[in-house]
Formats: sequence, C-alpha cells, structure tokens
Amino acid sequence: MAEARRARISSPASADGADGARANGAEVVGSGDGRAKPGGHREATLYRALAGAGAGDGRSLAELRADALRAYRSLELPVWRRSGFWTTSLQKLQLDALRGPPAPSGTTPAVPEVVERTLPRRPRAGRIVQSANATVQLELDPDLRARGVILCSLEDAFREHPELTARWYSKRLTIDRHKLEAANAAFWSAGAFLYVPPEVVVREPFEIVYAIDAPGVAQYGRTLVLGGRASEFRLHEYDLGEDFEGQALHAGAVEVYLQDGARCRVAQVQDWGAGEVFDVSTRFVGVGRDAYCHWLPALLGGHLVRQHLELAVSEPGGEMAFRGLLFTEEQEHLDVFAVDLHETGPSEGDVHWRGAATGQSRASFEGLIQINPGAQRTHTYLQIHSMMLSPKARVDAVPSVLVSADDVSASHGGTVGELDEAAIFYMQSRGLDRPAAVRVIVEGFFEPLIAELEDEPLQELVRSKIEGKLAAAREDIEAYATSR
Repeated sequence: MAEARRARISSPASADGADGARANGAEVVGSGDGRAKPGGHREATLYRALAGAGAGDGRSLAELRADALRAYRSLELPVWRRSGFWTTSLQKLQLDALRGPPAPSGTTPAVPEVVERTLPRRPRAGRIVQSANATVQLELDPDLRARGVILCSLEDAFREHPELTARWYSKRLTIDRHKLEAANAAFWSAGAFLYVPPEVVVREPFEIVYAIDAPGVAQYGRTLVLGGRASEFRLHEYDLGEDFEGQALHAGAVEVYLQDGARCRVAQVQDWGAGEVFDVSTRFVGVGRDAYCHWLPALLGGHLVRQHLELAVSEPGGEMAFRGLLFTEEQEHLDVFAVDLHETGPSEGDVHWRGAATGQSRASFEGLIQINPGAQRTHTYLQIHSMMLSPKARVDAVPSVLVSADDVSASHGGTVGELDEAAIFYMQSRGLDRPAAVRVIVEGFFEPLIAELEDEPLQELVRSKIEGKLAAAREDIEAYATSR
C-alpha cells in the first residue's frame, strides 16, 4: 500500500512556460529536456533525477570528450529555478577569465597548505590530492596494493586498467545537461580512481582531496570509485579552499559503484573558505544487489554551491542511508538537490539532512524520493530539518515524492525552526552563559548526524568547523535570539 503518492513541485517549464521564463532578468528558453534551444540566452535546468541516464554507452573516452566539447561550445551557463521562489544563477561567473588544466611540466606542485592544515592526522589506507587539475600527492598502503587495491589518477587508470574504466566511466553521469557538466567531461585532467577488489575489507579510510588555494583557477575534478563484490571500505572526500580575492571554479563529477554485497561508508567535507569559489558538481552512488552505502556530505562553505547528489538502489536487496549537513554564513548561496532513487525492489532507504544558516546566506535543500515502475516492496523515508540563526538568512526545505509503484512505503517531512528561548533559559539555569548555551544547542542539533560518521578524527573536524562558524556569527546569532 503506498503511503505517499506523486507529490512534486512545479518545474519552470510547467509553471512559467518553457519559451518565456525569466531568471534574474535573463530570458530562459528551454526545450523541455533541460537543454537550451538555439538562440536561448540562458539555459534553464530542471530539478530532476538522472534516473538511469548516462553517457557511457560504448563510446571511447576520446569520443566522449569530443561530444562533451561540442556540448560545451553550444550551451550557455545554466540557471536552476524552482518556480516562484528560488533561483541559482551563474551570471556572475567569469568563466572565460579562469584557467583550465595546466600545461604538462616536469615538476609536481606542492600540496596546498590548506590540505596539511585541515585533514586529520590519522592512519589511512591511501590518499590522492588534486590541485589545479594536477595530482600533487599520491600514496597507497603497500599491503593493500599487493592485495589488488588500486588508487591512482583517473588518467593513469585509463592507460593501465582499461578493463575497469571502460565499463564504468560515465555509466550513470551525463555530459550535456549544462555547460559546466560538459566542461568537466571535456577538460578534466589527472582525476582520481579507486578500486577495491572483491572480498577485500579495508578498515582505514581512503582520502580523495580537491583543493583550490589561489584565484583564477577552473578545476574540473573527476572521480571514479569501484567497490568489488563483497568488498568493504571507507571513502572520505575533502573539497577545500583558502581565503583569497577573486573567483575560482570547481566543476566536479563523482561516480561510485558498489557491486553485489559491497559495503561502503562515504563522507564528504566541503569548505571552500572565504574565496569567491563557485562549485557546481554532480555526485552519483549506485548500490548493487544486497549492497549497502552510508553517505554523509557535510557542506560547510562556498561562495556559490550547487550540488546534485543522487544515491540509487539499482539491484534487489540494496540498502542505503543518505545523511547530510549544511551550514551557510555571510553571503553564501547553497543549492542542494538530493535524490533517493529506487530502480528495483525490494530495497531500503533512509534520508536525513540537517542545516543552518547565518548572516545573509541562502540555503535550499530539495530532497526527492523517486520509486521507479517495478520497484515493489521499497521502504524509504526522507526528512530535512533546518535552523534559522539570523533574521536575514533564508532556508528552504522541499521534500518531495515521485512514486510509480503501488506496493511501497514512502513518506517525507521537513521543518524550519529558530532557536528555542526556553531551551536557552534552561541551559542558563544549569550554569552556562547565553553564548555558550546557544553554541551547545546548535552543536547538539547537528550531533545526531555527526555521530553517524563513526570516525572520531572526522567527527572532530566537522565539529570544529561548525564551532568556528558559530563563533564567527556569534554577535548576529545572539542579537537575533535576543530580539525575539
């Protein structure tokens, strides 16, 4: 019995008409499939799941790059619009002024200081660091290498392991929905590749890092991760930036495929710093038969960030837990579209996100449960809880369900709240001053999800970043709480 049927917000095409919508004063001309018509000034990209789309249909890497380049040249910078109340526009991105992949050289650039300063000092299975489209650090535990684990640049993987890359590369990622997606597919260099062979269990995490430490860079990060049958491992991604004047771009693409019985815990920590970093990325995780994934992105900083995050249960018996944190400050703009996709059943899903906003920042989360035809005996639940910490901040929470099967349990809920004065008073009555009480309440709001990381060094890193954001916005938060 379906607990939730089709419940979906209007798309720009249905609400305003595909041939006459306007976003930030620029005409949007769409074709209904998210692509620009000839003569369109700016593309309107709809909020929709990839839902099985992919460019890896037998074309070679060279052919995919050539097709992506043609798409890049024909497409405009995208505008994402939810009808009537939300627009994410890249009209201020000076793409032509940014540098793409560097020319080959005989020297390896140094590891950016932000990486050394930020990443926990802890045992790890391996690490690959990318900066300005080059590999600046690569290490892998020798015992794991002997057991068949591969960690290398994606370019090296295409040369040395074509039997793996050809089958999986861009299997579920598209290359022509918008200009920056096409740019990633056409221009990426170095990249990251991880393969964990069947039945190999790795306790310590693999770390994949993308860093931007200077303005003027267009970084096209590309990651491919394969978990073999009955393998078990942890993957930590870090997206880090320094404080600088000027623009930079990270246009990322990540795809993770877990084969039958594989188990993986994926965590992402994103903090681009105070620089004017634009981050437009697509991440896909596919869960195979009887496989399991726990995925927790922590989106904690960036001038303008637009993330498409899709976790798909692709085979019977797959399970997933999709968690997430978001925290915006000052003038930041964050737009998250998270998809809990069930392509077959029986399957299990559970989505839980929490967010907060300070300053004059804008944060939007749309979570979509999509259950495809035939995905019977699917059980999933989506919830998003947000906290307003400033009178000028804005948080939008949009849970939605799209069900095309009748033997499912699918439901959702969302809340947007403020600091509870009674809770602050209670904490003060226990000996805390007001700022400390506010900090404890907000940190406690995020703690249930932080605890699910099940990795103490990573937990401490996320806690410290949230504490730093609260400290930076202390006066604003306290004034807002007092004014009410």
